[in-house]
Amino acid sequence: MTTQVALVGGTGKLGRIIHGVIDDLDGFEVRNVLGSASGLGELDGADLIVDASTPAVSVEVVRVALERGINILIGTSGWSQERISLVRPLQASAGTGVVFIPNFSIGSALGTALAATAARFFPFAEIVETHRDTKIDSPSGTAVRTAELMADAREAEGPFHAPHVDQRARGQQVSGIPVHSLRRPGVIARQEAILSGAGETLTIVHDTVDSAAAYAPGIRLALPFARDTHELVVGLENVIDLGVRS
Repeated sequence: MTTQVALVGGTGKLGRIIHGVIDDLDGFEVRNVLGSASGLGELDGADLIVDASTPAVSVEVVRVALERGINILIGTSGWSQERISLVRPLQASAGTGVVFIPNFSIGSALGTALAATAARFFPFAEIVETHRDTKIDSPSGTAVRTAELMADAREAEGPFHAPHVDQRARGQQVSGIPVHSLRRPGVIARQEAILSGAGETLTIVHDTVDSAAAYAPGIRLALPFARDTHELVVGLENVIDLGVRS
């Protein structure tokens, strides 16, 4: 039986990549593509919703998915732990599968996992993330997710040291970690997690140089997972099991 997918934001950069993956994936078919002029009633009849819209639209898409009992895969950025915590009781009540993937790149998931693993050994940390100038939100969802997992990993050791964060130039604090966002043309995505201790620095860098090639493998893994799960899951690392749990 073919899984019918409603793709929200399917005409955007990520949406077009997802559409291409679904077209090549056995057992999945795009039922309809929702754009800015579409009504959310068009989600009816889908077996799976895939959301690649904007942060503002994504909230409503998730709400409708839960109300109608349709599993949903969210690739839209801007979902912090705080926002996701508001969804958890609704998901638990509905039993609908809800999967948040801030970044479909397997390399990015590995970079985040490595940063979280290293976090408990270094008392200082900062994140620098760079995206093209057309990206709407900052910090990126990937940077937020990385900072949250790094802070969680340091629960026993205590928070990172972050001096002078009252100064605006020190970046935005996410889970106690200064995050710096660069927006400029000529790049796709880059993230640096910089961890420092006495006498040494560890920098974990991930570069996306071809978004279609980088995201497609993760999307292929996430689609059947999101279709079949009855839980709320955050992060590609929890789809492909890199050993990091939130």
